[in-house]
Amino acid sequence: MLEVGVKAPDFSLPDQDGNMHSLSDYAGKKVILYFYPKDNTPGCTKQACGFSELYPQFSEKDAVILGVSKDSVASHKKFQEKFNLSFTLLSDTELTAIQAYDVWQEKKNYGKVSMGVVRTTYLIDEKGYIEKVFKKVKAAENPAQMLEELS
Repeated sequence: MLEVGVKAPDFSLPDQDGNMHSLSDYAGKKVILYFYPKDNTPGCTKQACGFSELYPQFSEKDAVILGVSKDSVASHKKFQEKFNLSFTLLSDTELTAIQAYDVWQEKKNYGKVSMGVVRTTYLIDEKGYIEKVFKKVKAAENPAQMLEELS
């Protein structure tokens, strides 16, 4: 896990429309960078819809929301359109950011062990340094929790 106070690893990933985004594109803004396991699953949908619902308040605080999973650009596009999401979803099929942010970990599900994305949210400051790390995030509560952190 990356520590508070370290420079956040930069990345270059495509969004749901195929446009490339880097962390450095958002210098001067707070960035909520959240990693989630999979588009269109109950927890991930709750989390995404929560961020989308609160998006105007995040914008007022000059904060950017970036959701990252290993789903494809096409999957993100469908997810975004289905739930009318108002923020950027980044596709990390090669696991570059996912591994750089140390969220690709062993998971246990019904006694079965596999590798996957552990739901984690990073708050990154205007200079690109990690301000806070939230591990084992509760999907439904995370958007309000992050908004509170910006207050």
